[in-house]
Amino acid sequence: MQFAHINGVTLHYQLIGGPAGKPVLVFANSLGTDFRIWRDVIVRLAGEFAIITYDMRGHGLSDLGTPPYSIDDHTGDLAGLLDYLSVKDAIICGLSVGGLVAQGLYATRPELVKALILCDTAHKIGTDEFWNARIDAISKDGISSIVETILARWFTPAFHSERSNDLTGYRNMLVRQPVEGYTGTCAALRDADFTEAAKRITVPAICIVGDQDGSTPPDLVQELAKLIPRARYEVIKDAAHIPCVEQPEMLVAVMRAFIDEFKLGGQL
Repeated sequence: MQFAHINGVTLHYQLIGGPAGKPVLVFANSLGTDFRIWRDVIVRLAGEFAIITYDMRGHGLSDLGTPPYSIDDHTGDLAGLLDYLSVKDAIICGLSVGGLVAQGLYATRPELVKALILCDTAHKIGTDEFWNARIDAISKDGISSIVETILARWFTPAFHSERSNDLTGYRNMLVRQPVEGYTGTCAALRDADFTEAAKRITVPAICIVGDQDGSTPPDLVQELAKLIPRARYEVIKDAAHIPCVEQPEMLVAVMRAFIDEFKLGGQL
């Protein structure tokens, strides 16, 4: 395991080496998960690129820090980690809140970003009322009180019926999440709005969404794609909010096609 002290918190990360002269692929996790959600994507890409993945503050093995958070806290952590590892011009792949962090990283430290892969995310996710209600519910009764509602948005009915062992594992990941880290990141999601910043993105970008995503539905993700100049938009069939778990082969195929189209695998 690898750890780094960034912005007053210890972050858990993983660095997998790759060929020289190629950009680094960076993966950012979603709310209530950790970097293990990317495993089946990473194993398919390891050896082609150097890869960095990490647990956001308040998630996985990273420190809790001081919640509630702003999206700037999460963005600053990623920027600090890349500085610590002397990485620039990375391809940033973020899921849900990880996609907001990716957008925030480009807005504040564009020299760190070569391209954006924005999975199941948007320029703004949810309303103040939605996030405040979720924060109140979890603060009062714990994550387990709404775990089934969340899992219904994360995964398709087929996943629920056919992959019960996997579902149990992801339920465990979610309910074992620190409550303060979860609600602290809910506050960051509530307050984040990249509607105007998305219009200023000039690096290659693709917006990807599962066709059955109940958290950031395809129409919302398509709105983000329309805001970003020349962004690509792709729908992953038979997936909900976490296609890197449900359909990793399809997601990797879309990522490779995007990287090849813009010749991101080497120097532009």
